[in-house]
Amino acid sequence: MADDILDTIAAIATASGAGGIGVVRVSGPLSQSIANSVLGHCPSPRHAAYLDFKDADGQLIDRGIAIYYPNPHSYTGEDVLELQAHGGTALMQILLARCIALGARQAMPGEFTRRAYLNDKLDLAQAEAVADLINAATEEAAKSAVRSLSGEFSQTIHALLQQLIELRMYVEACLDFPEEEIDFITQGRVAEKITLNQQALARIFSKAKQGALLRDGIHVVLIGQPNVGKSSLMNALAGEEVAIVTPIAGTTRDTIKSAIQIQGVPLHVIDTAGLRDTEDEVEKFGIARTWRATETANIALLLLDSTHGITEKEKSILDRLPQEIAKIWVHNKIDVSQESAKITEINGQHHVFLSAKTGQGLDLLKSQLLNFAGYQASGEGVFMARARHLKALDEVRGHLDQAAHQITSAELVAEELRLAQEALSTITGEFTPDDLLGEIFSKFCIGK
Repeated sequence: MADDILDTIAAIATASGAGGIGVVRVSGPLSQSIANSVLGHCPSPRHAAYLDFKDADGQLIDRGIAIYYPNPHSYTGEDVLELQAHGGTALMQILLARCIALGARQAMPGEFTRRAYLNDKLDLAQAEAVADLINAATEEAAKSAVRSLSGEFSQTIHALLQQLIELRMYVEACLDFPEEEIDFITQGRVAEKITLNQQALARIFSKAKQGALLRDGIHVVLIGQPNVGKSSLMNALAGEEVAIVTPIAGTTRDTIKSAIQIQGVPLHVIDTAGLRDTEDEVEKFGIARTWRATETANIALLLLDSTHGITEKEKSILDRLPQEIAKIWVHNKIDVSQESAKITEINGQHHVFLSAKTGQGLDLLKSQLLNFAGYQASGEGVFMARARHLKALDEVRGHLDQAAHQITSAELVAEELRLAQEALSTITGEFTPDDLLGEIFSKFCIGK
C-alpha cells in the first residue's frame, strides 16, 4: 500500500443506482491532467465550475459541476478532482471509465479515507467515524459519529495519553538515580497520578461503551413455547406487523429479524420458532435455528403465557440457554390474566409483566432492555466507539491497575505505563500495524 499512495485513484462516490446527481472522485498526482483532458482546462482551486465533460473524441458525455482541490487542502491531502454529473448508472460508469483511461485506477474500498489518514488529515479514530457516520442507523448514532469525526474522542484520548507520557517520563527518570536515598515515587505522587489516570480512563470508557451501543445496537432473541406471543411482541416493539400472528401454534417456522430503535439505540430483534417436540421437518429446521440464534444474542427474552406461569418446559428452555447471555422473563397476555404491568425480581431473575396485544408494560420492557445493555438515557458527549477501541481501553485499564499494584517497584511501574501508552495509542493510530489498517478500511464503501 505504501507505493500505491503515489497512484491516482478514481471511484464513484455516490450510492449505486440512479439519482439526481452522481459524483466521480479522483485523487492523486494526475488529477489536474485528468481535469484538463475531461474539461478542457482545470478549474480554479476550490471554485465550482459548470463545464462540459468530454470523451476522448471530444464528444459530450454530460454537463455538470467540477471542483478541483490542490494538495494539501483536500480530503485526502492530495490533488483531488470531483465531477458532479447527472446520477444515471450508465453515465457514472462512462465518466469513471474516462478517468481510468486517462491514467487513474479504480479505488479500493476506503482508499480515499485511508489516504486522508496516511497524509495526517485524520487520525484513525476519525477515519473510522467516517464509516460509522455513513452507516449510522439512528439519529443518536449519527450525532455520536459526528462528535468522533470532529475529533472529540481523539482529543480526549490524546489528553490521557499526554498524562501517561509525562508520568512515564518521570518514573523512568527516577531509574537513573538508584543510588539516591530519595523516595522519588512518593515525592512525585506517582500513586496519586495513577489514580487520576484511572478515573479519567473510567470516564472515557463509559462514554465509549455508550457509543459502541449506538453503533452496534443490542441483539435480542425472543424465545419460548409456541403461541405465547413472540410474534405479537415483535410486532409491538417494531410498531408494525413484521411477523404473522395467528392462533395456530407453530405459525412461525423460521427466524424473523427486525431492526428498530429505543431512545436512539438500535435494537436487532429476532423472532424465533416456538420450541416444542414436533415431527414436522420444516418446523424442526426452524427450532434448530432458534437455538443457533441464542448463541449470538446479547439478551434473551423468555416469553410465557401469564395465565400459566413458568412450567417445567420453560425451565428446560432456560437450562439450555448459554450462560453468558442476559435473560429476562416476559409474562405476556396480562390482559387475559388480569395482572398489572410491572417489573419484579424473583430469586435474582428479572420478570416483566406485559400485554403485547394492548401495549401495557411495553415501555417497562424497553427500559429494562436498555438497563441490561448498560445504556444511559443521556447521550451527551458520547463518542462513537468500536470493539477494538473498548479492547484497547480495557488493556490500558489492566496496565494501570498493575502499575498501582506494583507501586513500590519503579521498574515495573515504568513498564506498565509503557504498555498502557502503546495500547492507548492504537486507538488514534500512532502504533497501529498495517494488517489492522487493511482490515479497517476494507469495510468502507468504494468512493470513501
